Order: sequence, then C-alpha cells, then structure tokens
Amino acid sequence: MNIEETYRMLGVGEQVLRLGEEVLKELEPRFRGIDRIAEINQGKVLAAMQKNRVNATHFAATTGYGYDDSGRDTLERVYADTFHTEAALVRPQITCGTHALTVALSANLLPGDELLSPAGKPYDTLEEVIGIRSSPCSLKEYGVSYRQVDLLPDGSFDYPAIGRAVNERTRLVTIQRSKGYQTRPSFSVAQIGELIAFLRRIKPSLIVMVDNCYGEFVEENEPSDVGADMTVGSLIKNPGGGLAPIGGYICGSEACISRCAYRLSAPGLGQEVGANLGLMPAFFQGFFLAPTVTASALKGAVFAAKLYERLGFRVVPTGEEERHDIIQAVELGSRRGMEAFCRGIQAAAPVDSYVTPTPWAMPGYDSEVIMAAGAFVQGSSIELSADGPIREPYAVYFQGGLTWYHAKLGILLSLQKLVDDGLIRL
Repeated sequence: MNIEETYRMLGVGEQVLRLGEEVLKELEPRFRGIDRIAEINQGKVLAAMQKNRVNATHFAATTGYGYDDSGRDTLERVYADTFHTEAALVRPQITCGTHALTVALSANLLPGDELLSPAGKPYDTLEEVIGIRSSPCSLKEYGVSYRQVDLLPDGSFDYPAIGRAVNERTRLVTIQRSKGYQTRPSFSVAQIGELIAFLRRIKPSLIVMVDNCYGEFVEENEPSDVGADMTVGSLIKNPGGGLAPIGGYICGSEACISRCAYRLSAPGLGQEVGANLGLMPAFFQGFFLAPTVTASALKGAVFAAKLYERLGFRVVPTGEEERHDIIQAVELGSRRGMEAFCRGIQAAAPVDSYVTPTPWAMPGYDSEVIMAAGAFVQGSSIELSADGPIREPYAVYFQGGLTWYHAKLGILLSLQKLVDDGLIRL
C-alpha cells in the first residue's frame, strides 16, 4: 500500500492530498527548526531526571495520605530543575489547567488585594474564578478586586496604561501566554520577560504568574527563565506528553509554591500529603516524551496555517510567524465551516472517530462551544483536537497531535470535509 492508497483509505481525496504535499515541501526548513528546539528541550528534561537520580522505586504507587512519597517528591524536583525554579507542585489532585491557575491565584491573593491582567480578557473559564461573571467562591466574593488593561490593536502590551493600572493594592499580575479563544497573537517568552521587567521597575513586590498552558517546550526557554514567580499549566496538555491522565503543575518560588500547596491540601499539611495513586510512571514518562510530542503538535499547527492561508483564510499566527504555543486559529467565517472542520478532526481520531461533534453549552463558557477530540485521555489537548465558541469571527482553534503524521491526517481531513460540504473549491 502506498501513501495515496493509505490516505484514500482514511478518507482523504487526491486533490486534498496533492495540495497538502505541495505545502509540505515549503515547510522543510521550518520543521528542522522545530526539531532543533525539541532536541534542546529533550536535553533539559533528561538532565533534570539524571540529576535527581530517577529510578524504578520512584514509580511505586502510594495511597491514603501519601506520606514519604519519594516518587512524587522527585518528580517535583525534576519539574523545578527543568523550569529552573526553586520549587514545584505537580499533583494528580489538580484536575485541570483552570484548577491549577485557581490554586495559584487563591493561594497568593488575600482580601483587599487586586489582581491585574495586562493582557486583556483572560481565558473564558477564568472569568468565574475571578468574578467577572458571578460565581460562588470567586476571588471577587472573597474580597479580591480585578483590573485589566486591554492590548493595543496590534496585539502588543499597552505599557503606559499598565503603568497607570498598578496601584498600592495590586499584588499579583497574571499573564496568559496563549491566545485562548481570541484571535490575538500569543506571547513569546521574550515579550513576557520584557513585561515582567517593566512591572518590577514599577513595583518590585509584585507577584507575576504566567498561564503557560499550550506553551511548554515550544521555545528554548520558559517564562520562569525570565522572572515569573509562578509558571502554571496542565498535564493533559504539553508537559504530560499524552500519557498523563490527569494533573497540573505550578513551578516557581519557594514562597509561592508553599502557599499553593497549603491551598491545594490544607494549612499545615501542604506538600506532605497527596498520594500518587500509581500515576508516577505516566507522569515521568510523559514528561520525558513531552518535548518531541510538542514538536509534533507544532508541525501540525504550522502545516494547518500554511494550508488554510493558501486557501484565503485568515490564520493566527500566519504560516511564517514564530510560534509561541501549539494553538492554530483559523477563521472559517461561519458556523457551518466550524462544524465541517471539526467533523474532519473527529474523523481522524483513533477514539470515537464515528462521532459527529455538536455545539453545546459547556460549563464555564458564555456561548455554545464545539469540540472535536477523539482522545485516549478525555479533554487532552496535546492529542489531536479542535474547538471553538460558536460566535464571530467563527474561529476554530486547532491543536495537538501525539505524532506529526496524525496531525497531518487531521488537517487534511478537516479540509476534505469543507470541500465535501461545498464550502471550499480546490
């Protein structure tokens, strides 16, 4: 069986495959650059594991309180060394990225403090955490106020406005690295570092937290390398390497991480409790694989950008721009377009490939959301997936792919469904 027969068997027509192969020829230098960054990051992870003498005893399961869990404690040292921080909290008890961010925020903000977002509106699920949309147990309910500074029209930071927004109550600044459900550029580590330096000149005591979801191992450095006090993410995204079935991490200063541990468990208990429940092999091996898995997802994102850009769609980022996360936004212009795209991604899945994605009212969002994800781990967005809120500009957000070849198939099938529905003519 040759390549053409393979893709035909999987539902990709000759015209779509031919266009894809033309685009791929242009991307060979770009892919070499992605592989170089993956090699650097693979070295960082391996060095951290060797330094901390990871061995088979660290894979043993613990239950109950989880006292003296050497595997859990070693994993946290591996994360801290990889991210170049004083400490880390890496736990299966952290259910998702939003939970990790909530722990970090609520642990380090007190009644009367103010939270500042200098990058405009935060990700949808944080709106209820902060209290922008009313919810029980929000930061607002506990007396924490919120202020945001919108980005400039070109997607850059509005430094004069940020400077004016910092006041005597401002205690913590949250910076969302990835675009979320917005068609703005994602931020590079260098841009984040410049902002942190600016903030520290104004008020040295500020705590800076970076939402690093979708950004781990995309660049040679992480936000913790440029001054972030806390770098936060989900293990079912990049750092879990597709193997972690749950979990989140917070890497940062000893003072901040200690408070996060108290908030996650209980005052007085902190990091001493929390059984690993037999997840250590998946956590260690997933983190080891994460740089190369992230590289596969990045190649898929670049391929999607180039392919859809050639067909006249607005894509963020473009096929030529530097990448700072694994998310690729494609503005399809209609609900039908979003649905067709997501049907293609779902049809490429190893799990639930026969399912038709349907928009629905997901908890934490203010509009219907469509999601395509036939994943081994429910909701894992390092696996091939696409989603987006059904609202203008009808942008779908594509990410993931545990292997480059799977990402490629998903993108080609997304285009095939658009062709089949008469929304694109090749």
